[in-house]
Amino acid sequence: MTQAGHTPAAKPSLGAGQIWNMSFGFLGIQIGFELQNGNVSRIFQTLGADVGSLAILWIAAPMTGLLVQPIIGHLSDKTWGPLGRRRPYFLTGALLASLALFLMPNAPVLWVAAGLLWVMDASLNITMEPFRAFVGDNLPDRQRTVGYAMQSFFIGAGAVLAGALPWVMTNWLGLSNVAPAGAIPETVHWSFYIGGAALLAAVCWTVFTTKEYSPEEMRSFAAAQGHVAQTAAHPQRSSAQFAAGGVIWMVAGAMVAALVALARGESRPAFLGTIEVAKDLYVLAALIAGFGVLQLVASMLRAQGRNQNGFMEVVNDLFAMPLTMRRLAVVQFFSWFAMFALWILGTPGVTEYHFGATDAASKAYQDGADWWSLMGSVRNGLAAAAALGFVLVAARIDRTRLHAINLMLGAAGFAAMLLIRDPAFLWVSQIGIGIAWASIVSLPYAILAGSVPAEKMGIYMGVFNIFIVVPQLLAATLLGFLVTNLFGGEAIYAMLIAAVSFVLAAVATLFVGEDKVETVPALRTGEA
Repeated sequence: MTQAGHTPAAKPSLGAGQIWNMSFGFLGIQIGFELQNGNVSRIFQTLGADVGSLAILWIAAPMTGLLVQPIIGHLSDKTWGPLGRRRPYFLTGALLASLALFLMPNAPVLWVAAGLLWVMDASLNITMEPFRAFVGDNLPDRQRTVGYAMQSFFIGAGAVLAGALPWVMTNWLGLSNVAPAGAIPETVHWSFYIGGAALLAAVCWTVFTTKEYSPEEMRSFAAAQGHVAQTAAHPQRSSAQFAAGGVIWMVAGAMVAALVALARGESRPAFLGTIEVAKDLYVLAALIAGFGVLQLVASMLRAQGRNQNGFMEVVNDLFAMPLTMRRLAVVQFFSWFAMFALWILGTPGVTEYHFGATDAASKAYQDGADWWSLMGSVRNGLAAAAALGFVLVAARIDRTRLHAINLMLGAAGFAAMLLIRDPAFLWVSQIGIGIAWASIVSLPYAILAGSVPAEKMGIYMGVFNIFIVVPQLLAATLLGFLVTNLFGGEAIYAMLIAAVSFVLAAVATLFVGEDKVETVPALRTGEA
């Protein structure tokens, strides 16, 4: 890493060891996310939640992420101290997330578990968001695909370890995966304890083995590049434009809420037939109206001339996204909607469709949940291998076409989950999903990092993650409605919805162009 006071002509390449160290923390982050995604629905069901209410129980976490990620991105752009710009947030989030992991399997009742999910997800977001900007900060454009692919490798490796923990403890260590009604199995307890310790250790490794470029060095790199960002000349929205947009979105939210109320009332319209409209859809109405409220607040602040504050900076950047980022947002939306369908309804879908179990206290259900957790390890192991493949081809293939191909493989994997009835062969379906997953968590970020100004890397990575949180919120509100009304409540058909979503994401990818902001020599490996 360049020392303070030195002014390089261009941002230097980093060695393989340096890229390894700066990405290693993602091993722990993904252990946390995988334990959350693979086991929280199981914990909720054990504590008395039914399948229809699972999605809504996930609402608080993404709502927090929607607010936390842009704020953390904005704050980290403005931070500089003994631990640098991004690393203070790595460490703070890891400490909080580890604590939540230790407490989650000890939740005595459902509402406590839901609250801990909120804390856990917010803390993981605090840690994860700056990690994305960290790669963009420290690597030149020619190495960013390698950097994000290395993160993807650790995401896969961490998920393999976390996903395998409950199954290994049952089948190798002899711990019980069955508990009395309302109690969390012993295997889940120990998985969360081990995962919490691993998360903290991995993030600390990155915090204490890496350095960051100072603000002065970052400015010199940008000047050397002759960086011209698409956002630089983008006109800011006027107070009237914000007001008009706010009114439109608030009216739309109110209309959705009114339709939900009408559908759930006694004078239910005949054209709805037997369609069940859950109260979960009020959350969708609130989300739409909330975006309107945000614009009305921005309109008021703009009219008062109060433009120099964090809120207005985030809102301005949201509406001034580069074209590449706008197009990638569509890709992210459909990609992550599919993945949340997998995480929210994968466990009840597989336990019912492949193991014939719906009672969360039964051995068949717990065996199915353990097997599905193991399939998550298979999927993520394949993702880690695919990420290494991306490292090898990073300099020789168009990233957008590669991403589209990977998403189509993922769609085939989702469809295969319905065609395969023997759970022993579910691993086949995970091949395509694993490759797509490795692509989702690496290639869009590599493309994005080259299209945004360096001084706004954190805020734009945070804004970009909104397009992960929004599909999570929609999945939490709409999946139950779609599965209930289209497929008779059979959770496995959420995988069909996911397949269609991946196809739409693949098509959208073909419309994404890449904006090059650095013109530098070919990749060199550098020294570790």
